[in-house]
Amino acid sequence: MHVLANMIKKELKDASRDKRSVMAGLYYALGTPIVMCLLFMVLIKQLSSPEQLLISIENSQAAPDLVRYLSTAEINHADSDNSELKQITIIIDKDYNSHISQGMPATITLIADNSNDKLQSSIRRIERALQAYSSDIASLRLIARGIDPRVVSPIQVQVQDQATVDSKGGMIIGLAIFTMIYSVFISGMNLAIDTSAGERERNSLTLLLSHPISTWQIVLSKVITVTLFAMAGLLLILLVSKFAYALVPWQELGFSVNISLPFILLMLLIGFPVALLASSLQLFVSFLAKSFKEAQSYLTMVLIVPMAISMMSSYNIAPKVLEWVPVSGQQQALMAFVKGHDIGLTQLALSSSLTLIIAIVLIYGMQKMLKSEKVIFGL
Repeated sequence: MHVLANMIKKELKDASRDKRSVMAGLYYALGTPIVMCLLFMVLIKQLSSPEQLLISIENSQAAPDLVRYLSTAEINHADSDNSELKQITIIIDKDYNSHISQGMPATITLIADNSNDKLQSSIRRIERALQAYSSDIASLRLIARGIDPRVVSPIQVQVQDQATVDSKGGMIIGLAIFTMIYSVFISGMNLAIDTSAGERERNSLTLLLSHPISTWQIVLSKVITVTLFAMAGLLLILLVSKFAYALVPWQELGFSVNISLPFILLMLLIGFPVALLASSLQLFVSFLAKSFKEAQSYLTMVLIVPMAISMMSSYNIAPKVLEWVPVSGQQQALMAFVKGHDIGLTQLALSSSLTLIIAIVLIYGMQKMLKSEKVIFGL
């Protein structure tokens, strides 16, 4: 244990000498939550419809009651020179009054660019207001004919939404957890390449093997060091996310995203096996590569697998079997915790156990690899 502790100190000192390489991995953990929150702020601003909605209403004199009804919903006609005027036009048919008085359908044309994301919320708001006005007119027509309007509504559906403000943000929460788990793979990647393929290119690996230390001590020291950096990246992204996500006006979308202290502790606990798997996988692949650049290329392709599993788990497009595999199982447990659901302890225990087993197998494989001259000299 004393030799292993000294080996870990040696790896940490080597890592601290190349600050750019270390920080390159931590930049992801630092910058991703900030960039995401800025994008969400812009998106919420575009999706949220202003209280006062100004549009163009043509032939408004033909339907004064409709215009007054829309004004009660803060939807008003504005001149074309008004800077707040939306690119939305309502055209009232010239026969509107006669059709309404005769009990016939009256035509109202809504003209807008539905592909414009900035107009989506405003268009839906106008459509809801027009549908509500149409329902009121239909009820008045039935009353005028001595018919109770409730006759045409034989079933009343009452929806009791049990979702909380925290669980309603499921998609956002899934995306946030995805970035946090992926930070485990990104934060220690550069260090994993440098301490394996990099040391071999610098011929320091052969010098290290010439000392009276076992290959187990060498492998474990490297795995522990990379795991520490991976956990540091996870802790950093959690702390940044806690403050960054609190600045986004989620209430305008009807939900909240809260990075609580219990969630942070659970994320660190669940994230440790994933960090151990990430460090073992990255070191194993890096030792297989013959050069530093080759190791970078291999790891770029290898990391697509956990990223794909995590993304499928985030958006519920994964088969049920993926809920029991590493990365996906941990992510499902975290999402259940945030949404206030019961955590599947059996599922979490199995996925975490599989994660640790795969990491141990990779560590054992590296220990065998370091006894091969082909691996040591990159032949």
